[in-house]
Amino acid sequence: MEPSNTKPTPSQAASRNAALFERAKKLIPGGVNSPVRAFKAVGGTPRFVQRAQGAYFWDVDGQRYIDYIGSWGPMILGHGHPAVVEAVQKAVLEGFSYGAPTEREVELAEEIVRLVPSLEMVRLVSSGTEAAMSAIRLARGATGRSKIVKFEGCYHGHSDALLVKAGSGLATFGTPTSAGVPPEVVQHTLVLEYNHIAELEEAFALHGSDVACLIIEPIGGNMNFVRASVPFMKRCRELCTQHGALLIFDEVMTGFRVALGGAQSIYAKSIPGFKPDMTVMGKVIGGGMPLAAFGGTRAVMEQLAPMGAVYQAGTLSGNPVATACGLATLHEIEQPGFYDALGARTRSLIAGLTQAASQAGVPFCGDSEGGMFGFFLLPELPQNYSQVMQTEGAKFNTLFHGLLDRGVYIAPALYEAGFVSAAHSEEDIAATVGAAREIFNLFSK
Repeated sequence: MEPSNTKPTPSQAASRNAALFERAKKLIPGGVNSPVRAFKAVGGTPRFVQRAQGAYFWDVDGQRYIDYIGSWGPMILGHGHPAVVEAVQKAVLEGFSYGAPTEREVELAEEIVRLVPSLEMVRLVSSGTEAAMSAIRLARGATGRSKIVKFEGCYHGHSDALLVKAGSGLATFGTPTSAGVPPEVVQHTLVLEYNHIAELEEAFALHGSDVACLIIEPIGGNMNFVRASVPFMKRCRELCTQHGALLIFDEVMTGFRVALGGAQSIYAKSIPGFKPDMTVMGKVIGGGMPLAAFGGTRAVMEQLAPMGAVYQAGTLSGNPVATACGLATLHEIEQPGFYDALGARTRSLIAGLTQAASQAGVPFCGDSEGGMFGFFLLPELPQNYSQVMQTEGAKFNTLFHGLLDRGVYIAPALYEAGFVSAAHSEEDIAATVGAAREIFNLFSK
């Protein structure tokens, strides 16, 4: 199905969406409960969603959009998948929350551990931020060390120690990127350039004996879509092993989105015996409900309370409705051929956009894995955050609003990855490429 050809007039587009935005701004900072939703990077009025189904959502003015954010990744099956809806409805009737363990928590943990070979134990939590924060605390407790290594452009949630930008020189410690984070809180956070092997080696040469963990997004989804190269990832694993640091894979975005075994299963094909020590997961494992997890080897995880001395707790952790949603989602994506079809559909989107841009003479490159994709208005794929920053923001904003006016919703920010679901059809892809072609042709005039 193609998106609605009825484009909202300026007065229509400014009706209920604009009115709700004005109401929201009086009570909610910026009018939104997560910054990127505010359209601050691209300008204009956010779309307030009324309902969603399959590959689409409808805003409060009744305009339909082909949805390529899918709640920022969780909706891998599309919105309102019948099996997931049924599981959630049944769970709701049984109770919203208990503050006590349930069988379904055990079932979800069993399913995750079965599908991800590096995991021997997991702890369920409610958000990716909580999972990453807890994983780092556990790594510090398990190693008895304080320093952590992260990479510029990788986002691991908004806990204080991770809201850091790169320092001023090679292997220097970072500075806070948010007000309210004291410098002393990030003094143990070392921020390096993504895919820079020499800098990585220098950092471990200087600080290796003090590093508790290295945390990395194997595919950086908050600098659009940037892969860690195989040689770089191999060196991360080697250096962590050599210096006794834990390698943490942040698969909040990539887990069960790029492959059934996550991004780590992709690297394992090229690096014999490759496994991270710990993994942080979210989004898809909750199927759209607030649910995340962190896990790793039994030796590390058994140092978590109540067995060990590292404390972590959560009132809504393992919520019975969220676990029902997550389990139903995992059961669907395990079906034979699911990822082959999803990956092919996503590649067809990138191929179509690439061809349309090329025909219009517009610099463009893109990449995808499974149901996750990204593109840049650049001639070559970036390898790090500084290269991503070379994309011309004004042209992206024009592309964003041009697609929005044509019923296609991509991330309202240059630095965010996109997502295709199993519900996206060939017609949806063709309509998206057709809309982009119109905008690319305007660029070339």
